[in-house]
Amino acid sequence: MDHNVCYIYDNQLIKECCKIPNIPKRAYLVDSLIKAYHLSDHMDVFKVNPSSYEDLIGFHSSAYVDFLKKLNDNNSSLSDIEDEYGIGYDCPVVKDIWQFITYISGASLTAAKALTTMQYRYSINWCGGWHHALRDSAQGFCYVNDIVLAIEMLRKTFGKVLYIDIDVHHGNGVEYAYMATDKVLTLSFHQYEPGFYPTSGSLDDIGIDKGKYYTVNVPLKEGINDDKYITMFQKISNMVNSSYNPKCIVVQCGADSLVGDPIGGFNLTPKALAECVKNVMKWEKPTLFLGGGGYNEANVARCWTCLTAIITGQDDLLSSDIPDNEYFSAYGPDFTFDINPGNRKDFNSFNNLNHIFSVIANNMKIVKELVRKQEK
Repeated sequence: MDHNVCYIYDNQLIKECCKIPNIPKRAYLVDSLIKAYHLSDHMDVFKVNPSSYEDLIGFHSSAYVDFLKKLNDNNSSLSDIEDEYGIGYDCPVVKDIWQFITYISGASLTAAKALTTMQYRYSINWCGGWHHALRDSAQGFCYVNDIVLAIEMLRKTFGKVLYIDIDVHHGNGVEYAYMATDKVLTLSFHQYEPGFYPTSGSLDDIGIDKGKYYTVNVPLKEGINDDKYITMFQKISNMVNSSYNPKCIVVQCGADSLVGDPIGGFNLTPKALAECVKNVMKWEKPTLFLGGGGYNEANVARCWTCLTAIITGQDDLLSSDIPDNEYFSAYGPDFTFDINPGNRKDFNSFNNLNHIFSVIANNMKIVKELVRKQEK
């Protein structure tokens, strides 16, 4: 049977992914649950082709990449210049850092390459989605911006790319990479309050120069629920897609937006992320799905397994009891697949959400007109 979904799985990739702070077992849980539901039978599984130095400098500065290579060879005796490149505080030195960054980025490049062959409509790398990394520094658990590297590869084949980010944190690294161009439109839905990391991504941040209006931010307050989130996502993403008319989509599916995440403050269940994914799939464009944040490991596995089932068209396979797998004990005390919303207060008023929508709607009218002129 021909599958139209490519899934990146590599034992070495899983090991590398588990070096990231705060998610020591997450990649194992995700892959085990996907396989326990037999979803990998409905995808073509690809091993990682690790990135080369040349691949990495497709976005990152050679100074930063050289620094990581040196750091690897000296095994972490460069502490005096660590701060300069963001290695240290929330991105501690990891063992064999060169292998780590070449696998993490190589996985997303492998997934992107599968789309460029035109044999797959969807490609999945749950070990990708590290959206905070900057051109010349690590930031927020992100050492390499696999997303930008993948978008650069996709652009060569498809042209215009729409990037959508549903992590609870603003996708700042990807936005900054493309804020001055109209070749990629970035759309980020995130928690935005004083002091909430990374504190960027306001409604007024719309891009600069040639990229003005091609950056879209949807700043949300704490406690948003499934219904409000799904409505905002559908209305805004459909409008952005029809105004910009991209040829390819990249979705960062950070699961720290789920209820019960130790870092995020939203009140979403996997149903919200599932509806976002279904909505994007309706556009019938080549789409790369990536992971991202998510620090309640069992809930992340539930969520990304649910998304994998939807992408492969196998959501009827999802029994409500967690099937037996190596990490079964992680799903206690109830061992069920679904997650219930919490009773967190929702600080998002309809007035505020309507205001956000109307500002973006006005900007999208401008984008639509700009695109129409370009495509003449």
